[in-house]
Amino acid sequence: MKAGAAPQWSICVVALTASIEAFAQSNEEMNAANNPLQPALGVNLQNIYIDSYYGLDDTDSNSALLRGVLPHKLFGRPQLLRATLPIVTTPDLSQTGRKTDVGDLNLFDIVLAKYGGWELGLGPQLTLPTAGRDETGTGKWQAGLAVLAVKPQPWGLIGGLVTWQHSFAGDSDRRSQNNLQAQPFLIFNLPRGWCLRSTATWTWDLHEGTYYVPIGLGLGKVWKPGSTTWNGFIEPQWTVAHDGDGVPEFQIYAGLNLQFPL
Repeated sequence: MKAGAAPQWSICVVALTASIEAFAQSNEEMNAANNPLQPALGVNLQNIYIDSYYGLDDTDSNSALLRGVLPHKLFGRPQLLRATLPIVTTPDLSQTGRKTDVGDLNLFDIVLAKYGGWELGLGPQLTLPTAGRDETGTGKWQAGLAVLAVKPQPWGLIGGLVTWQHSFAGDSDRRSQNNLQAQPFLIFNLPRGWCLRSTATWTWDLHEGTYYVPIGLGLGKVWKPGSTTWNGFIEPQWTVAHDGDGVPEFQIYAGLNLQFPL
């Protein structure tokens, strides 16, 4: 071996190790930014634009979601409280026309746990009839359960959110609610804070007997200019299976999520 080769090899090994460690740290930060079970104070500004519906010609709608996440402890157990308030713009139907107003407030509080490499959350869910118009809400109080499971990977995240709720009070002239939703998500981390994501929500209206199952493929970007983590994304979603009219055919899910250090 030539003189000086050993120090050069040492420098290369140190540089490679540092690069791997830097990538691992970046991957950990990416997973934390995309993890819905991350115990961090969060503010999410999200939007779901429905471009088309089955059985409804030439109409669209929009829901802007104002969401907050608050980590806390109750009876000594770590928990996450999530609140979501939609601002709904309804389809322009001949009977009612297009309306824009506040929708129903959704809350769930989940207890956090870990098992076999999985991060878990389980707790009650409550929806309040806060809608400003009949067209933008259900007029019903609803209660149910929320279950979250996430498994961080060296390449990203895999997991899902399942929620179920049933109406128990409210306007007697409005129809009962019985809804099941499942949101499987798969996030694949890319260099420089980019990621590929698929997080579409599958919905079953158990009272009406309708359902729709969309599949999404989108792009996200995570960056941290200071102590706050910023996470922007856009994800087109196509419905691949459905039953019944009035369910989305194509939609675009986009948003900006902020995580603040505790």
